[in-house]
Amino acid sequence: MNTVDFMKVLPDLFAEIVFGSSDKSKNTYMLNRGDDGLLGSLDRVSASAASSTHAGGGSIAAHAEHLRYGFSLVNQWASGAKDPWKDADWTRAWKKPVVSEEEWRALRDALRREAEAWHRELGIEREVSDTAAHWVVGTVTHTAYHLGAIRQIDRDARGPTAEDERALKA
Repeated sequence: MNTVDFMKVLPDLFAEIVFGSSDKSKNTYMLNRGDDGLLGSLDRVSASAASSTHAGGGSIAAHAEHLRYGFSLVNQWASGAKDPWKDADWTRAWKKPVVSEEEWRALRDALRREAEAWHRELGIEREVSDTAAHWVVGTVTHTAYHLGAIRQIDRDARGPTAEDERALKA
């Protein structure tokens, strides 16, 4: 498989992680069939649950804000900004772990907009440097990491198990 072909799989993998894999007829590569993905998982979590922390870890709200912020930076880059990471403050998301119901809804909406925009950008072929290619691929893997972390924090955010997938096929 050459680089061009490889880059074409990124939008599919990103979509599966973020938007889910509810179509029973499609293959899945990262999640079980019927999984709502990141955004669907966050929609099942209340603001109170999104604001809780365990053993000094980050809250679900902080993870969501961290992803939103990262997507906003890569979207700026895709829109022509030369170095949106230059002045990035990656600690900012972790400083506001608690959200109200209104803030939680607004955060999820903003995350959805940034993720949808990045998904569209992933589908555009472009020449990129080695460093930029790492950033692009990293957005997919980093999102998967945070989905896993969120699902460890709150059971309500988890997707279907392999046993659930077997039931879907029956």
